[in-house]
Amino acid sequence: MLAGCGAGFDATTNQPYAPNEAQVLIEKGAYGTRGIHIPQAFILGPDPGAQLAWRGSAPVYLNILNKSGAPDTLEKITAGGMGEVKVTAPIQLPVGQLVNTGKPTPQIMLESIPKSLRGGESIKLDLQFAKAGVVSMNVPVVTRSREFQAYPPAPNATPAPTPTPTPSATAEDA
Repeated sequence: MLAGCGAGFDATTNQPYAPNEAQVLIEKGAYGTRGIHIPQAFILGPDPGAQLAWRGSAPVYLNILNKSGAPDTLEKITAGGMGEVKVTAPIQLPVGQLVNTGKPTPQIMLESIPKSLRGGESIKLDLQFAKAGVVSMNVPVVTRSREFQAYPPAPNATPAPTPTPTPSATAEDA
C-alpha cells in the first residue's frame, strides 16, 4: 500500500522536466530566473551522420514563458566565439503566454559557425531581455532525428554518407 504522491516544493512533479536532450533554463538550482522560464532550448543540427559546415548556420529554437508580471522583450542573443546570432526582430514576451521562436519559421539563426558541428555539442548563449537583463544558458546542438525529425533541415548541412553494399562470400566461394 504505497502511494505515489508528492506534495510541496520538492515534489518530483514540481521539478523541471526535459523529455529530450533540449535544455531547460535552470539557474542556481531553480527553474527560470527573474521571471523568465525556458522549458525548451536547442540548436537544430544536421541529420545523424552528417555535419553542419564550417561557416554554416543553424536555427535556434526557444520556448520562453514570461512569468515576471510585466511584458518583456528578447532583444538580442550573443554566442561568444561560436558565431553571430541573428534575431529577425525583437521577440515580444507577453505575461503568461508561451512563445515559440521557431514557429511558423525560425526567428533566430546562429550564423558563421567557426567549426563543423555534428550534434551533441553545447553552445553558450547570452539572451538579452529588455527587463530581465542577460540570461545565459548552454544550449545543445541536437541532430535532426526522433522528435526533431519533422523540423526543416539546417541550411548548408552536408548530407550523411550513403552506405554502399559490399559483396559477401557465399557457401560456393568457400
